[in-house]
Amino acid sequence: MEQEKISPPQNTHLQDEILRSALSLFVQKSYLNTSLSDIAMAAKLDNTQEIYTYFDSKQHLACVLYSNIVDSLSVSIDDIRRRNKKSTDQLHSLVDLLFKLVEQAPDALRFLLTVNHAEFLRDEKPFLKTPAVNKMLKIFQLGINNGEIRSLEPMLIYSCFFGIIYTTIELILNGTLDKKSELYQSQAWIAAWNTIAKK
Repeated sequence: MEQEKISPPQNTHLQDEILRSALSLFVQKSYLNTSLSDIAMAAKLDNTQEIYTYFDSKQHLACVLYSNIVDSLSVSIDDIRRRNKKSTDQLHSLVDLLFKLVEQAPDALRFLLTVNHAEFLRDEKPFLKTPAVNKMLKIFQLGINNGEIRSLEPMLIYSCFFGIIYTTIELILNGTLDKKSELYQSQAWIAAWNTIAKK
């Protein structure tokens, strides 16, 4: 007789709370300086064993976080590409999304943009090799094909354009730029677009 598989309990609220607490600690203290005990305490768990109900290890938890953030961004890019035909409009919508996330999900952006994933996610694809970035490169290729964007290597265009956008976001997140993010968005857009626009 076949043995029944036992699946972990489906308390997604608790799982989400563990992920939220880990995310917050990873960006505040760093992955290496965060223990499972820290995460359990932040998530108001009785002990670290509750974490093991959902995650094999701290590294597994970090992998799930990284995948969730990158997958969510990838889905949002799909939606943006469906709703907008021109590459300029797609890029505008993507920049809008990123600047909204500065207010709505700052820790997720910090984790994606400022944390050195190579230290602890050696088996995961680097961000530049994820489907999310591949979709961004397709937006640039569309712009090149349509004559909106200069004819350069798409990854070079990505580094010029998003280098400005990501740096602006990082400066907002670390408090160097200390006003509301929307006040910097149009300036960052103009600077980024001018580096890639076909004149």
